[in-house]
Amino acid sequence: MRSTEIKPEMDGERVIIAGWVHEVRDLGGLVFIVIRDRDGFIQITLPKKTVNLEMFKKAKKISRESVIKVEGIVKREDKAPNGFEIIPDIFEILSESHSPLPLEVTEKVPADLETRLDNRFMDLRRPKVSSIFRIKSQISKSIRDFLSNRGFIEVHTPKIVSTATEGGTELFPISYFEREAFLNQSPQLYKQILMSAGLEKVFEIGPIFRAEEHNTTRHLNEATSVDIEMSFVDHEGVMEILEEMVKKVYGNVIEKCEKQLKTLEIELEVPKTPFKRITYTEAIKILENKIPWGEDLDLQALKTIGNEIGGFYFITEWPTKIKPFYVMPFEDDRICKSFDLMYGYIEIASGAQREHRYEKLLENIKRRNLYPESFEFYLKAFRYGIPPHAGWGLGLERLIMAMLGLSNIREAMLFPRDRTRLVP
Repeated sequence: MRSTEIKPEMDGERVIIAGWVHEVRDLGGLVFIVIRDRDGFIQITLPKKTVNLEMFKKAKKISRESVIKVEGIVKREDKAPNGFEIIPDIFEILSESHSPLPLEVTEKVPADLETRLDNRFMDLRRPKVSSIFRIKSQISKSIRDFLSNRGFIEVHTPKIVSTATEGGTELFPISYFEREAFLNQSPQLYKQILMSAGLEKVFEIGPIFRAEEHNTTRHLNEATSVDIEMSFVDHEGVMEILEEMVKKVYGNVIEKCEKQLKTLEIELEVPKTPFKRITYTEAIKILENKIPWGEDLDLQALKTIGNEIGGFYFITEWPTKIKPFYVMPFEDDRICKSFDLMYGYIEIASGAQREHRYEKLLENIKRRNLYPESFEFYLKAFRYGIPPHAGWGLGLERLIMAMLGLSNIREAMLFPRDRTRLVP
């Protein structure tokens, strides 16, 4: 049985439980063992006078984090966790743990992040850490349900590609038989092709790979991206989808993950929509007379803007020249129909209305000194009828980082990959 399936009202009933030895308290004639499973904790009580002596000796010597199986009787006990304890008559060691442990699972002794990631299997046994990934699972489900209920089709695009999404060089090359290929940095080009195919509304939740030599608290070289693309809509339409999805996700986490939020000591509120919108020009005005700034808004600039606005907000109408070739400009070609969803200084998502006019798209590629022949598989889809369309990509780990107030994005990834980490 799971820990959450046993209740004080089951006093006198026989149960079988299994899990990890979280704590052992030896009081001489009395041994308390706290077993931890995925859902919580159960107290096992072994009085020397009433239990089998061999079992009692075995319990006294058991090492923490060993895996055990116990069969016994439920006894109501108000002082015990959850209001009951188990008095065992069968005590089986399934896997004995070595000692000392590589890190402290009871969370009484802190460990630095590098030690935790080096021993991630043990780190994930800690209730606060496992709670992050229970919440992450709920977020993924909420996103999938939200988009599916609005008529989006889930798709899976290639992760091995022959050319860069944006023509950049920040790609991981791989050997692909007799050719060189790359790990995909975004499903962007393929989800646009699907608009030409007539699927109209698609989404994908999958890995992306960026060979950027960052070593910051908000960058990963392998991350999870949530992408949508939608036909017959402009940038405003997909911004509305995005903010309503974030709102729904927060509501579902509050409803479904109450125990995990309590473990993390976090109180969430559903963000109000619509989110505040400021233009790039208005963002620059916030920076004037405060700090020096660059055109692409560095970390210091974003922190200054985030401190001024707070919470979720959009930065819209970016300069066309600093956005990718597939972004559609306004009539004033200098400004484009793009947006970034921010939470404080953290960029959560980025999107735009796309350039669907073939000749204009070809011109944009050439203007950025890229080679049209490298994008022939993509450009072909624009020659035979493609509707106006828009979309966005959201970083799942960044959303979790913002939601749970994590100081480092690596905490939101089971086994993070960054500039220096390739194992475990």
